[in-house]
Amino acid sequence: MKFIGIIPARYASTRFPGKPLAVLGGKPVIQRVYEQVVSVLGEAYVATDDERIFQAVEAFGGRAVMTRSDHKSGTDRIEEAAQKLNTDADVIINVQGDEPFIQESQLETVKHLFDDSQTQIATLGKPFESMEAVLNPNSPKIVCDVNGYAMYFSRSVIPYFRGKEEATWLQNFPFLKHIGLYAYRREVLAEITKLPQSPLELAESLEQLRWLQNGYRIKVGLTNVETVGIDTPEDLQRAEEFLLKGDK
Repeated sequence: MKFIGIIPARYASTRFPGKPLAVLGGKPVIQRVYEQVVSVLGEAYVATDDERIFQAVEAFGGRAVMTRSDHKSGTDRIEEAAQKLNTDADVIINVQGDEPFIQESQLETVKHLFDDSQTQIATLGKPFESMEAVLNPNSPKIVCDVNGYAMYFSRSVIPYFRGKEEATWLQNFPFLKHIGLYAYRREVLAEITKLPQSPLELAESLEQLRWLQNGYRIKVGLTNVETVGIDTPEDLQRAEEFLLKGDK
């Protein structure tokens, strides 16, 4: 099977405008993401609507595709990029442009999920390490079936343990944190980007619920690697510290 990576990157961001071009360890964030992805997949593109990001990617020797500015999600942007590239890839892997520490093991895990012919979409989950983290609505939870397919994603704590003290829940169930890395079979990506928003998606503000509600199957791989996503300037500082620890 042929895999390629497409990295959606916007300049406009409410919490951190221009974050793809923010400097992390002497390189733009988007360069770090690109280098991580291309080192594993061999072929990667940045999909952007901003000329500054496009030029920055070309300046460090990467490949970029200009896309429209009116996309409502990174998935839609990736589909436009895939069309423009006229790619013959079997699977497209969507790596967020603010994940400079995405690891080889995580990308390889996602790739191997497509060894199962039933896999239409793939993503990752990581066991939570504290009940405080489980309770954070900004960290979506995944519930899977016995075959490793997602049954539901929620910002709420699922499952709910009746009759047990909340502080003990993590000892009774392996709560799974969603890591926002996706991969799609090429034809599935084309299909899901034509779907209207679903009631569950609108309720939870989680795009993947649109796919589940329309009957698509999402296979979930497991990772124990913690990454540092960058949503705010404060996250960039944490990423600098994370980078220094890694160098040591």
